[in-house]
Amino acid sequence: MKKEISDTEEQRCIFCQIAVKKVSVHIIYENKNTMAFLDNRPAEQGHTLVIPKNHIETIYDLSEDDISCLFTIVRNIAVTLKNAFNPDGMSIIQRNGIAADQHIFHVHVHVIPRFTGRHLRRMEEIPEASSEELETIATRLRNKTPA
Repeated sequence: MKKEISDTEEQRCIFCQIAVKKVSVHIIYENKNTMAFLDNRPAEQGHTLVIPKNHIETIYDLSEDDISCLFTIVRNIAVTLKNAFNPDGMSIIQRNGIAADQHIFHVHVHVIPRFTGRHLRRMEEIPEASSEELETIATRLRNKTPA
């Protein structure tokens, strides 16, 4: 069940602003319900975030249809990243609540290519990537994303 939110909450949510394209990001894929875009602080090359376009705070608030749409795209992005970067593994991370280290209270899934011997850094340890670098990666991935 979706939580009703005020216009003010939605206006403050960075992912809601991204979903309606008030904030520019490097989009890999989108449909009417879901958007996938590159994280501007990538833990690894190709680190992608997948969000529902509607404001939904946690996984507990997703309907079965919402979660089906979201994780279909998560899987497609994982396949795209596997084909593009040939990683040794893939981390799929989704956090709910402060205790789980959720910082943005809009459901989002991190899809991160992983390589043997490299450890994930904390977000605050990762520098922002340049727009040019992200656009190069986005262009590469857009052509490989399954519909």
